[in-house]
Amino acid sequence: MDIICWALFAAAVDLLLGFTGLLSFGHAAFWGSAAYATGLIAVHSGLPFPVAVLGGAAFSAVLAVPIGYLSIRLRGIYFAMVTLAFAQMVYFVANQWRDVTGGENGLQGIPRDFFGVDLSDPFFFYYAGLPFILAGLFVAWRIVRSPFGRVLVSIRDNSARARALGYSIDRYKLLVFVLSAALSGLGGGLFAIGHGFASLDGVYWTTSGQAVMMVVLGGIGTLWGGAIGAALIVELNDYLATAGFQETGIITGAIFIVVVLVFRRGVWGTARALLAKRTARRPADQAPAKVTTPA
Repeated sequence: MDIICWALFAAAVDLLLGFTGLLSFGHAAFWGSAAYATGLIAVHSGLPFPVAVLGGAAFSAVLAVPIGYLSIRLRGIYFAMVTLAFAQMVYFVANQWRDVTGGENGLQGIPRDFFGVDLSDPFFFYYAGLPFILAGLFVAWRIVRSPFGRVLVSIRDNSARARALGYSIDRYKLLVFVLSAALSGLGGGLFAIGHGFASLDGVYWTTSGQAVMMVVLGGIGTLWGGAIGAALIVELNDYLATAGFQETGIITGAIFIVVVLVFRRGVWGTARALLAKRTARRPADQAPAKVTTPA
């Protein structure tokens, strides 16, 4: 379940980074706050987990409106730093508001109720939560393939030209920022339900960094590359933890550097480029025969 939740999170980050050219280090605020919101809805209202998860995603979208409005006018490293600052503000609120979030202990005992059916078995919960992840990935795919997505790419490539063509750049950036936050919240809410708790780690800035690492590892601007990067990093972290390695971050970082140096476009980006190059190269013996007509 962890892999598919992180895959959706990485796809949401790639909507900004790969298709709009905005590097956000603040998306942990949406992933983590949705986890808290989902948990609070599930614990205090008794509603089934699909309703709680959608409520958490909606909370992330609402939270993204003021953050995005104040951030999108900045570019490059300034945008990244401002989103990081907002994420740290959310982390501070979650840490101090102990009566609601549990502080350092986190919000525990989140139920997996599904319209009266207890999904304590991870196997059954996986298939109950999978449609939400697939729906989120489909939404991300449709955004990329739509005219709206093509405008985002034009803003990424040349924002001045996009503005000259009459597009409201700030409005497009704000909209994709909110959509990205909602998808991040959807993944974060399911992650909290799956583990039965929400903690401060979810809103800490390193969570944003890990999602960015997944996107870069899989391939920026490929959408599906983030899912591959998520699978690689989650499995690697689990293996290192099971093997008893203490400094998993150092080992993961070293492997990440090597992979990025070897695969400049990421794992999926490089594989796709090689496949396209191979299919474009036609063997000479398969070339169509040249037809000549007598004069």
